[in-house]
Parts: sequence; C-alpha cells; structure tokens
Amino acid sequence: MGQLSPLRQWAQSSPSLYALYTPKQSYTWAELESAVDQVAASLASQGVGAGSVLTCVGKNSVELILVYLACLELEAICAITMPQTETEFRQKLTTLYARPNEAKVWLSSNIPHLNTYQNIELKLSGHRTKQVSFNADALASIVFTSGSTGAPKAVVHTSKQHLASAYGLLERFCFKQGDLWLLSLPMYHVSGLAIIYRWLGSGATIKIGVGDLAQDIQGVTHASLVSTQLKRLLDNEMKLSLSHVLLGGSHVPLALSQQAEKLGIETWLGYGMTEAASTVTAKRIDAEYSAGELLPKRQLRLEGQRIYIGGETLASGYYLQGKLLPITEQGWFDSKDLGEMVGRELKIIGRADNLFISGGENVHCEEIEQVLNRIPFIARSVVVPIEDSEFGHRPIAVIATTDTIDEQKIAEYLKDSLIKLKWPIAYYKMPEELQQSGIKVPRHKVKQWLEGQLS
Repeated sequence: MGQLSPLRQWAQSSPSLYALYTPKQSYTWAELESAVDQVAASLASQGVGAGSVLTCVGKNSVELILVYLACLELEAICAITMPQTETEFRQKLTTLYARPNEAKVWLSSNIPHLNTYQNIELKLSGHRTKQVSFNADALASIVFTSGSTGAPKAVVHTSKQHLASAYGLLERFCFKQGDLWLLSLPMYHVSGLAIIYRWLGSGATIKIGVGDLAQDIQGVTHASLVSTQLKRLLDNEMKLSLSHVLLGGSHVPLALSQQAEKLGIETWLGYGMTEAASTVTAKRIDAEYSAGELLPKRQLRLEGQRIYIGGETLASGYYLQGKLLPITEQGWFDSKDLGEMVGRELKIIGRADNLFISGGENVHCEEIEQVLNRIPFIARSVVVPIEDSEFGHRPIAVIATTDTIDEQKIAEYLKDSLIKLKWPIAYYKMPEELQQSGIKVPRHKVKQWLEGQLS
C-alpha cells in the first residue's frame, strides 16, 4: 500500500504531543509508536502475523490498546471479547477457529477460569518490529454481537471501515488535537473501539482511567456516558472540563441536556450498531426526540418501518472459522430495527426481534431461555425484558415448573453458562392457561400476563 498507519503518521507529524494518558504513565505519539513496535515484535515472535486471529479477553487497559495497535501493524485480526464464563468463551473460540490448536489467546488481566487458554504473552525484550506500510483494507477487528438465536456472531471490520465511521462523525462532532476523550466504554464493544478510531483519525488524546468516574473525568473534554452518569456529575457540582458528551442508552431528559448546556457542555446522542462500526445517525440534543440525522459515509433507507443501513462503514462480514459470511443483501444491512423519518431525522420505534439492551449489553430473550430450559425441573420458560432506570432493561423469567421456584438452585445452573447481567431478576410461575397455548407459548401473551402481575 505504501501508506503509513495513523499511529506512524502522528508519530512523524506530532511526535511530542501527548497521545495517551494512563493511571501509571503518559505517552507521546513517538513514545506510543516505540511501545507498539516492541509489542508487535513480541507478538510476531509467537506466530501472530498477517491474517492471524488473536483473541484478546479483558477490560480496557494500556496493554490492550498496545496489542490492538500492534495487530494493525502486523495486519493481524484482533478479536476482543469480554471476561465471560468458560462455556461462552469456548463457543466464541469455535466461531473463530476451525481447530482448537489454531487458537491464539491473550488475557489482558488474570481471569482464573480462562488462564489455561492463554498461549500468547507480552514478552518485551526491547526488540522492535517496524512495518514500512499499512494496509487499511486488511481485516482488523472482530467484535461479537448476538444473532437472532443468541449465538455469538463475529463482526469483522477493516481499519478503512472504522476510519470511515470516525471521519464521518468528526465532520459533525468536533474532536481535535488538544482534546482529551475518556475511554469509558469497553473496547470489546464497537462503541469503545469507535473511540480508538476517532482518536487515531484526529490525532487528539485519549485517557484510560481507574474506573472511578469522578476521578477519571478530571481534565477530560470528551466522554461517552449514559444519562445517569452525566446527571450524577452535574448534581454533585463537580468542576468539569467537558465540552462534548456523547450519550448512549435510554432516553435522555431534555432538562439534563439544558443543565449541561448552561455549563458549556454539548450533549449528543445517536443510533448505531456493531455491523455499521458504531454510530449511524447523530444529533445535538434538542426538544425533538429522535436519533438524529444520517452521518456522512453512511446510507439509510426504510422499507415500511424496517431500517436498512448501507455505506462505507459496514462490516466486511461475519467471521466464521476463517471465512467471511455476508451481512448484506444487495449492499444493504437489515438492522431488524423499526423507525420512521421525522423531517431529516430518524426516529427509532423499537426492535423487530427479541433483543434488548441491559447495562449496555445486547441480550436475547432466547439466549437466557435456552439455559433455563436445560434445568431439569423447568419444563419451559419465557423471558420478558422490563424497563429499568439504571440498566435500560432487565430480564424477568416466567417458567413452567411443578416445583416451588428455588432461585438459589436456578442460580447454581446459571453461573457456568451466563454472565450475571443476563440472569433474570425475578421468576414467576407460568399459569396453566398460558401453558395450554400449544408447543410454543406466545411471547406477547406472557408479556400481557406479566404486566398484569407487575401493575
């Protein structure tokens, strides 16, 4: 290709400007380039190279950023996933690798029940591997998202697609050299990875915190938050350097946005998805409740109310054991979301399937039901998401059983198969009339019955 990676471009043009702040150390662009080269040398010595898939498990850390940037230099594919149960992890490895001995796994922190899977370590010897060119069209990242059955799908993007997403947003949302964005979202979500590419696209600075928002937000100009976090910061009358906040999650109260605007903080919201490299539409929050206007480098069309996405940010495909499965039909991706246009802005009506978002995680009702239905004393189960002010939604399970509901016993079965966020917060015994509906209990009837119980 002959072009330099964004990291090397900034290391050449702005070597002494700060690129990354961490709790222990700060890096200029030149220092970051040197550190990445050492990590790339370590990975290369362990067989990570062009086309390799390196599975990285863990939360945000400076090491994870270094590994990700090193993979870009080596043209390796970095598959980032959250800490999870061994059952869930093995399922993801099966998606990525045709044979178990092909797996390359690095843990960004100690995860005892997954330690035996780790076969890649960061052995920094001072030796540096420096690539002379950067291929933006090489497959770069894999982020997992659930399909309609709850089975994990490995969404694979190139850097070119991620950068198209970043540049399109940055045409509307100002983030430039001298600004500092807090990496508050995990890199195993596309929204966290999007911050990395906005940083690489702008040559600005990012910060990894310690996990205490009140402390981490100090000195930060840009942040991705949920409305409850912003409200807490404003209500505590903290001294803030914030100029821009991108808000995700549930509906944002206009009063909160107005409270922030008085302090000189622009509040934005958007709509996006993993397959489209994060944000598709965005807007500065106003009295009109919508998901905003279409961003540059994206396309959008509605068939009835069904939302289809196109453009330069769409993923290359779903990765399955070295092969790419298409995500589009005739260039369009079916979001399975429903919406309508209000002027130039997209208004989201709801989801067309049974996926719901809890604590920022995509969760499928069927995924939880499959685990519950394996429990010997549960004949069948139907999971219904209910609104929750903190998490967005939480699952409740309605189960058919002849036994008394023993939540402690159910928890024993769930602990090895589902992360705790996906555990139902309450269980109700399914009434006889619902069980007589046939082989499949209609979800809408269960939901109606449950709403009656909760009212």
